[in-house]
Amino acid sequence: MRRKSILIIMLFIILGMLLGCSINKNNEDNSYSQLNESEDLILGGSNETDSAGNLYEGAGRLQVHFIDVGQGDCTLITCKNEAMLIDGGENDMGTYVQNYLQKQGITKLKYVIGTHPDSDHIGGLDVVIYKFECTNILLSECTKATRTYEDVISSINAKGYNITYPKLGDVYTLGDAIFTVITDKDNDYGENANNYSIGIRLVYGNNSFLFTGDGEEKAENDILSNYTDIKSDVYKLGHHGSSTSNTEAFLNAVSPEYTVISCGEANEYGHPHAEVMNRLRAMGVKVFRTDEQGTIIATSDGNTVTWSCSPSETWKAGERTVNSETLYYDEQAEDEYSGNYILNKSSKKFHKASCEGVNSMSEKNKEISSLDSEKLIEKGYSPCGLCNP
Repeated sequence: MRRKSILIIMLFIILGMLLGCSINKNNEDNSYSQLNESEDLILGGSNETDSAGNLYEGAGRLQVHFIDVGQGDCTLITCKNEAMLIDGGENDMGTYVQNYLQKQGITKLKYVIGTHPDSDHIGGLDVVIYKFECTNILLSECTKATRTYEDVISSINAKGYNITYPKLGDVYTLGDAIFTVITDKDNDYGENANNYSIGIRLVYGNNSFLFTGDGEEKAENDILSNYTDIKSDVYKLGHHGSSTSNTEAFLNAVSPEYTVISCGEANEYGHPHAEVMNRLRAMGVKVFRTDEQGTIIATSDGNTVTWSCSPSETWKAGERTVNSETLYYDEQAEDEYSGNYILNKSSKKFHKASCEGVNSMSEKNKEISSLDSEKLIEKGYSPCGLCNP
């Protein structure tokens, strides 16, 4: 009898151990599942297709892709199977942006916005506009007599698209998101193309995102005079983090929790500038930057914004080798190098001889070329964003 009792007790002990292992295994499986769900939330989550079978990551949520195009701007926004592109980087980035969009499964853009005619913003748009179906093309009324701008207009004409010049207060929809134009196209900023940048504030649920192109202090002041509340969760810093933009008054009004800086590594303009980085640090703003982290993706569920990477912790400012506020004109240099471009073999930029960037260029990186701009672009060079050769 005693032996039988001992056997029964041993059976209960063994059964308990087996059940315990099963419970632990289930708990481990649940933790793994929760981890995967958390990763999906950051990286885009469930994928859905539209009626045409196009694949969009994180369909049903808002995603903002701050695409790393070096020293330039390019932002893809998707929501509920609709997509828009703000700017397209430099001339040599068109095919890169095309490939990036295609990898996201995008074949149609509801909106293409060229904030202003500088090459580091619209340079790649001619390729995008030609390769994708584009429903609405929004451009600044500011124009430039450059090959870059002409290429964009040529692509628009070749596809039979119309151009919209958005007005202050215009409202557009993107899936379940809406965006409002916060800049006034009728303002006169003289020859400063940056200040003519199209600015928008995009809202999705309780989250908001602000984009101002290269708008500088005067444009920022005009925005503040038109809108008493432009507070936004995410602000893509104006003008690549330049001190000509992102004034203390404007940053205080936006009061962002996060900022994104789109700039090239070791760029010659010193972006982002130390003054701006100091302001952000003092405000306790979390900073993301493409020169350090590559392409950055923000995902909103309408209440919370999650990111594809952690914020930068370097607070490192750039080093200026070119005065981006003033274009210096050297008549003697223009005569000396008449008919030629000056190449920077390090940055792969070509300049007019009169450009201030030539004066600060090291001799080992400097080369004189008699090739025309098309040939230089074919050889991998891109035009300077200051002198627009």
